[in-house]
Amino acid sequence: MDETFSHELERLADEQLHDDNSTHRHHRCERVCDIAAAGGIAEPADYYHAAIVLLYGETVEEFATALYFARTATQRSDHRAWAVVAASWDRLLIAKRQPQRFGTQFIRINGCWSLGEIDPSVNDAERALYGVPPLWVQIKSAAAMQRRENPQ
Repeated sequence: MDETFSHELERLADEQLHDDNSTHRHHRCERVCDIAAAGGIAEPADYYHAAIVLLYGETVEEFATALYFARTATQRSDHRAWAVVAASWDRLLIAKRQPQRFGTQFIRINGCWSLGEIDPSVNDAERALYGVPPLWVQIKSAAAMQRRENPQ
C-alpha cells in the first residue's frame, strides 16, 4: 500500500472541511475518485477521509459513495465515521428529494434556514447511536442560524 495515498486523503479531507471554494471542492472529489480507482483506499482512516471529502460533493453519486466509504470505515472500527454515515445518508436523501433521516442538514426553504422534512420513524436514541444531537437541538440550531442571518 502506497502510504502517500493515506497522507493525501487526510490532507484532502482537512482542506475540504476548511475551504468553501466549489471549484476546489470539485477537484478534491475527483482526486478521491482517482485514488479509489487506483486502489489507494485500504485503511479505515482512508475510508473515513475519503467519505469526508465526498460528503462535501455536489452529486447524488458523490453522496452515495461518501455513505459507502463511511459505512466501510465504521465496519473497520473507525468510530469517527458514524456521524459521517448519518450526514452523508441525509445529504443523499435530500439530493433525491426525500426526507432526511437524522436531521443533520440545514437547508433553505423560502429564504429561511430549516431542517426540511424529517423521517418521523427515526428517534433521538437512533440519532445518538450515530453521534447526532437530538432533533430538538438541531431545530434550535437552524433557528439560531436564521437569527444570526436576520438579527432583529
